[in-house]
Amino acid sequence: MAELRWNPLLKDWVMVASNRQNRPQMPKDWCPFCPGSGKVPDVYDVQEYDNDFPALSKEPPVPDNVGSEFYKIKEAYGKCEVILYSPEHTKTLSELPLPHVRKLVDLWCERFTELSKDERVKYIFEFENRGAEVGVTMPHPHGQIYAYSQMPLKIKTELDSCREYYKENDECLICKMNKEEIEFKKRIIMENEDFLAYLPFFTDYPYGIFIVSKTHLSKMTDFNESQKENFADILKKVSGTFDCLFDKKFPYMMCIHQAPVNSKEYGNYDDYYHFHVEFYPPLRSKEKIKYYASSEMGAWAACNPTAVEETAIELRTAYEKYKLTKQI
Repeated sequence: MAELRWNPLLKDWVMVASNRQNRPQMPKDWCPFCPGSGKVPDVYDVQEYDNDFPALSKEPPVPDNVGSEFYKIKEAYGKCEVILYSPEHTKTLSELPLPHVRKLVDLWCERFTELSKDERVKYIFEFENRGAEVGVTMPHPHGQIYAYSQMPLKIKTELDSCREYYKENDECLICKMNKEEIEFKKRIIMENEDFLAYLPFFTDYPYGIFIVSKTHLSKMTDFNESQKENFADILKKVSGTFDCLFDKKFPYMMCIHQAPVNSKEYGNYDDYYHFHVEFYPPLRSKEKIKYYASSEMGAWAACNPTAVEETAIELRTAYEKYKLTKQI
């Protein structure tokens, strides 16, 4: 079963994908993403791989006849892709050479362009889950792309907020965030010519870095060559900084937020929406998990157990350690 079910309380579609329950637990001595597996090319740098157990597909099954006029149901149309970062099974994003990370950025752009050609697709979401703490069972370095036929609720909320602020202030909301962080300085972790990495004033995760383009750009395909290079650079450095924080491979959820596609109902979103990456690292210390518990999940009342002005100091120290280690 793979279908979408309407939640009337939140006005949002829930993906039901019971087919994903059949995903096998991979043996420790075999990986489908390694060359020689028969599942991927024997030689590759970065690679797109169609998900074997997709929650969304271009030819979705007919939904089960369990809905009603009130409980709406529709087919789970879209696409789920796996993006392989490297043929090397144990490499992390920070361990890849910068030219290799640039190839990953180019592949993301290529897939965004290709997936956006389908007019039924409304939002393209690139993300990475890393570490057992966020449920990862496949250690081979990879991320994913979901192409949704409906606008995800969180993205819709961000779009609505950004459009409202733009109409009221004739300014991009995230450009304004950048100005506030640059002026305050203490939450900025690092920057390069084209990107800032900072802990936003409001983040609900102790180490929840945002990477934000300095120039107002709504999507990765708008980047010029220099901006693509600098995006690869700051991605690599943020990942390496995380790993230096507690001297271990640092778990995180990395979520790339870009403008929607094929969505005229959202108007001039290139003008008011701003490209950024949101990290959700589930650690609050070396051995302690920052759980999203009842208040966070049940009431959406986020609670950060630390002041980000303090954790920003820790992250800047980790960045200096990373620079020494990598001789940047």
